[in-house]
Amino acid sequence: MSATTAFLREDGAAAPLPLAPLNSASLRDQAYALLKDAIARMDIYSQRQPLRIDERQLTAALGVSRTPVREALSILEQEGFVRTVPRRGIFIVRKSKREIIEMIQVWAALESMSARLATQFASDEEIAKLRHLFDEFENSSPEEHLGEYSDANIAFHQMIIRLGGSKLIAEATENLFIHVRAIRKATIGQDNRAARSIVDHLKIIEALEHRDTEVAERLTRQHTLDLAAHVERHCDFLD
Repeated sequence: MSATTAFLREDGAAAPLPLAPLNSASLRDQAYALLKDAIARMDIYSQRQPLRIDERQLTAALGVSRTPVREALSILEQEGFVRTVPRRGIFIVRKSKREIIEMIQVWAALESMSARLATQFASDEEIAKLRHLFDEFENSSPEEHLGEYSDANIAFHQMIIRLGGSKLIAEATENLFIHVRAIRKATIGQDNRAARSIVDHLKIIEALEHRDTEVAERLTRQHTLDLAAHVERHCDFLD
């Protein structure tokens, strides 16, 4: 049976998220993994109110005592995903504009290296899957299906990392992904970004298909750096 936990906004309104009760094995690790995944799937930059975590509702939703939940939250706090505010509670961390820009710049370096590696090691079948992500947008503008395109956009960048085949790069981008994904989600509808994004993606895919290592690396890096420039110009809500 599934249950719901609540990430609460400052005004008290709940954003329920389905979670299944845990079994007895490694409760802390399971709670940590589920909570981290839940935070990763939230649109933490789509609203300005602080996002407070209700510890009691978490324990009820996961079907465990407070101890593994508190231990999991402690790990997440060490990793910078939540913070404890005395007498107020535990809150999901939002990064500043400068921090987001720096994270995107690091992502650009790692993703462009993954694109370079993909031209050398990924199979034709794996690269072809990138193109299929955008099949449904061939005959219509991404803006007409912005939610679906946003999901395809995020999947594209995750897949580039995977195609590179570097376990170390995949691990290095795991924690970056939570915030980079959320900011991509929050900005995809701004300043005609979706239409420009799909053009960039198709050029990157073509370079990968042609095994053009230098071009694939350059286009991938510039595409992500363009997001950093967009955040600098338009995302005043991060200040």
